[in-house]
Amino acid sequence: MTHNPIRPWRNIERRRSRQIMVGRVPVGGDAPISVQTMTNTDSSDVRATLAQVIAAADAGADIVRVSTPDEAATRALREITRESPVPIVADIHFHYRRAIEAAQAGAACLRINPGNIGDSARVREVVQAAKDYGCSIRIGVNAGSLERHLLEKYGEPCPAAMVESGLDHIKLLQDNDFHEFKISVKASDVFLAAAAYQELAEATDAPIHLGITEAGGLRGGTVKSAIGMGNLLWMGIGDTIRVSLSADPVEEVKVGYEILKSLGLRTRGVQIISCPSCARQGFDVIKTVEALEKRLEHIRTPMSLSIIGCVVNGPGEALMTDLGFTGGGAGSGMVYMAGRQSHKMSNEQMIDHIVELVERRAEELAREPQAAE
Repeated sequence: MTHNPIRPWRNIERRRSRQIMVGRVPVGGDAPISVQTMTNTDSSDVRATLAQVIAAADAGADIVRVSTPDEAATRALREITRESPVPIVADIHFHYRRAIEAAQAGAACLRINPGNIGDSARVREVVQAAKDYGCSIRIGVNAGSLERHLLEKYGEPCPAAMVESGLDHIKLLQDNDFHEFKISVKASDVFLAAAAYQELAEATDAPIHLGITEAGGLRGGTVKSAIGMGNLLWMGIGDTIRVSLSADPVEEVKVGYEILKSLGLRTRGVQIISCPSCARQGFDVIKTVEALEKRLEHIRTPMSLSIIGCVVNGPGEALMTDLGFTGGGAGSGMVYMAGRQSHKMSNEQMIDHIVELVERRAEELAREPQAAE
């Protein structure tokens, strides 16, 4: 759980799940909630796919999924997994041979629907390959591709149908003495996904992969994902997440981290607290924040920064952040450090100065563990 004895209303009691490994990344249990994305290149193009994987990892992705629809893709996967800085999940649909090839090629995890890859003998072969090559498995249930018998039983995609599908798939794996799996029950409908995940959380102790599938473009998909996943995470449900956007995979990673940071579940990088700006602002808040977001993207050290246009709320916000700048008058504002007034700075020099302060503080924090050792 997140532990805040001073402000207990900020605590989140995480659902107890068992832990599995996706490569070297622990998922479930008391492990941090991991952030995933998926490449959208031609998977047989090793260079292009690796470039996306590396960009996503640089942005903070813990795990990256790569679609493997054919033999050319699974052949390329061998080099991709060898050079990738993060574990690779192979996305499998229907053809069980692709799953076996992906395991042999070094995939850390196989994303499959066990019920979609053939009879029990084929499921057994895939499970054996996962065991032989140290893969975990993600059972991926999707409202848009539920089994026909469940649609006939329930009439339409609904939480009960999705959870039943997931539990049926779990049984297929457990019948083969395989337990290194996580599970998702995704839907593009926020209400359906949230209800299905809540039922699933009660029905299994498996790690849960959260996602609102096919959420939309950058703006709409971000809002939809934040509402759906944010509420579930607030309830303590979710061990790994993927924000599904019609956008660059790096944007998915950024949004995923912002969702987790807003709930205090991950703290990578600089969290900027800024006002929407108004006629009271002593400097151009919007342009300043845009510039700082770009120039501070490389900072991985957890840090909070308040950028407030005037003295109405600025000093109060600065008390709660590591660094802060509050607009004043006559072309300058006040710099705060560790919640205290430190010095004045001109608006013209303010951005460069704040970047310098953040970088310096990040270096100091990076040295502290070494000093302790």
